[in-house]
Amino acid sequence: MKNSKHYKGFKSLLEILLVSSKLGFTSFGGPIAHLGYFHNEYIRKRKWMDEKSYADLVALCQFLPGPASSQVGIGIGVLRGGILGGIVSFIGFTLPSVLALIIFALLLRGRFVGEADWIHGLKIVAVAVVAQAILGMAKSLTPDLKRKTIALLSLVGTLIWQSVFTQIGVILLSAIIGFLLYRSQPDNDYKTKLQFPISKWLSICCLIVFFSLLFLLPLLREITSSNWIAIFDSFYRSGSLVFGGGHVVLPLLQNELIPAGWLNKGEFSAGYGAAQAVPGPLFTFAAYLGTVIYGWQGGLFATFAIFLPGFLLIVGFLPFWDLLRRNPKINGALMGINAAVVGILIAAFYDPIWTSSILSPRDFALAAILFSLLVYWKVPPWVIVITGAIGGSLIL
Repeated sequence: MKNSKHYKGFKSLLEILLVSSKLGFTSFGGPIAHLGYFHNEYIRKRKWMDEKSYADLVALCQFLPGPASSQVGIGIGVLRGGILGGIVSFIGFTLPSVLALIIFALLLRGRFVGEADWIHGLKIVAVAVVAQAILGMAKSLTPDLKRKTIALLSLVGTLIWQSVFTQIGVILLSAIIGFLLYRSQPDNDYKTKLQFPISKWLSICCLIVFFSLLFLLPLLREITSSNWIAIFDSFYRSGSLVFGGGHVVLPLLQNELIPAGWLNKGEFSAGYGAAQAVPGPLFTFAAYLGTVIYGWQGGLFATFAIFLPGFLLIVGFLPFWDLLRRNPKINGALMGINAAVVGILIAAFYDPIWTSSILSPRDFALAAILFSLLVYWKVPPWVIVITGAIGGSLIL
């Protein structure tokens, strides 16, 4: 019996690793596109969560600082396989781009890499994937006029007032509106109870570690004058203060690393170009930066430091999340937040995904073909990725 239980646990972890690794190799297009890939693989295909639970998890990760798409992947991994499942899910999704960027840093040291035609084709793939995800989420999360209005206002606000704090402000305001509109209206959409197999004590410890490191690392940096602690502090603090996706971390890292003399602007720009060309989370840019500073060991160290705060936060909140979202008053706030997430996703779909991808009628034609293949002909996403890369090379 015990061996059978261990076998099932190992099989579940192996499944999580294989699925997340596939996503790590194929998820191009940035954090919003990642949510589309996750939705297709975890929700539509494997049904590891229902639509409403996935939307609530996305809302939580959008609310927390850190790499939202990576946190969603960690949350799904935890739900499927406990804390080890979350770690395995993170490794599978992150490792491909980490290795690619470490190799790039070791081989090309500071030489700028321009955007190839096939990379532009992958950006067009992201247009199709995100469009499919938004349509599916909008159908379930904005079924009435009130929530459609919240989504519209969130879309408008996110596009007009673009700042680091806009997204968190929109979510907070939408939570208040949802609370006022739906606090007395029960929601029967929770078909399954989310039981994350994590003890509350472990979660509390994760939150304590998060805040302790955030405040103690700068002090240790001054006291010890250790370059390794300084690097850990810079990347950890950058990963702790990011709201709104991976692109927001770029100015934080630039301000931390370039004035300190760890690398120059040319090396920074080269790494950013490479990070855009690989799949997976943009936070893996840290792997390139750390490698430039201290070799491959520095790359792994910087990657660990920048992702650690997001991991601690999502693990810290997950055990309490199902209880909170089932509270009628909090559920009303979540209904508003979920509608806002739809608006935020549409805004991100326009800028930067659409504006950086659809530059000509040929781009739009390729996007329409990929969208039709994905939605109507049910072609697997990995085939869409290959088709987009080939199509980008042919039409440009």
